[in-house]
Amino acid sequence: MARAALTRLMEPGDATGAALVAVLGPSDALAIATARVGPDPRLDAAVGSLVLGGGGKSWEGLASAQERWKARVPDLAPQRDLETIARFGGRLLIPEDPEWPEGFADLGAQAPIALWARGEEDLPEVRRCAAVVGSRDATPYGLSVAGEISKGLVDRGVTVISGGAYGIDAQAHRAALVSEAFALPTVAVMAGGLDRYYPAGNEELLRTIARQGLLVSELPPGGAPTRHRFLRRNRLIAALAGATVVVEANYRSGALSTANHAADLARPVAAVPGSVYSASSAGCHRLLREAGAVCVTDVEEVYELLAPIGAGLASEKSGKRAVHDGLSVEDVLLLDALPLKQGTTIERLANVAGLKPAQVRAGLGRLQLLGLCADSGAGWRRTGR
Repeated sequence: MARAALTRLMEPGDATGAALVAVLGPSDALAIATARVGPDPRLDAAVGSLVLGGGGKSWEGLASAQERWKARVPDLAPQRDLETIARFGGRLLIPEDPEWPEGFADLGAQAPIALWARGEEDLPEVRRCAAVVGSRDATPYGLSVAGEISKGLVDRGVTVISGGAYGIDAQAHRAALVSEAFALPTVAVMAGGLDRYYPAGNEELLRTIARQGLLVSELPPGGAPTRHRFLRRNRLIAALAGATVVVEANYRSGALSTANHAADLARPVAAVPGSVYSASSAGCHRLLREAGAVCVTDVEEVYELLAPIGAGLASEKSGKRAVHDGLSVEDVLLLDALPLKQGTTIERLANVAGLKPAQVRAGLGRLQLLGLCADSGAGWRRTGR
């Protein structure tokens, strides 16, 4: 009940609020945050290790935070919020629950106070989740790649995490829902309360995710999706996923925020390359150039980042084989010297290739075994193969 109230009282990522909860626990933290009780000696003892204010005095920062929270105190109604989410088939997750994502521990003081959820399935382990994010103004190229990667991941038993927005996010969710290979195909991390679907244009998609996947948010019912909250929720996407893939993003895209959070958590970050002339891929190229992101081009290469060491390795790619592949320098020189139509002599070949006659004889034997030359009776020539 205290954590439900704190999610309405404090903004996501509030450092002072996180410190209060860490030192006092949610119930006592709520009492002090709402100024129902006075200072607690435990805060003074912890001021050396927790950021509660400026100048090394815990109560300076706390007093400022209490003033900031004061306007929201009359709106606290945790029982009402819990009843509201229950009507939508949802629930509140807290760190004491077995279902609480273990990946949030890596966020430290930036971990959410609680997590509101809509959907029946439990969140899987971090290593079985991948974030697929990108631009809202996606191109057909980006949508195609996002779809292929997302469906391929779910087919391999990996849950796709994204933000429910237009563009790449929506395509990742849609493609994940197509696969029936996994119980929890996709999770949408929202920036507002789960009693409303935002953006409105994705309402049908988000309804489907609530039925077949999972919607989660650190905001209580009625919480408005603001720009700040969109940016703050990106840290949750990164923490829930074992790897983050940016499919398409412009140079200052919000998707780069998710990638940066993942890098801070020491999670693999991957980017899909695009055309150097496409502004929609400039952010991906920035990650590859400046942030050490891994270049990926298909689902196998993404899955390789999540699979245990030695497992799930992407198959080696190869282009069309040329006739001279694998030949020694001498044999390449000899192959180039062989005529296509009329046969020629060993002496002539030695002259054209710049080899000794003995080298030519040995090389012709090797090329003949490979089907690259033949003795026509009138001399040696290349075959059509």
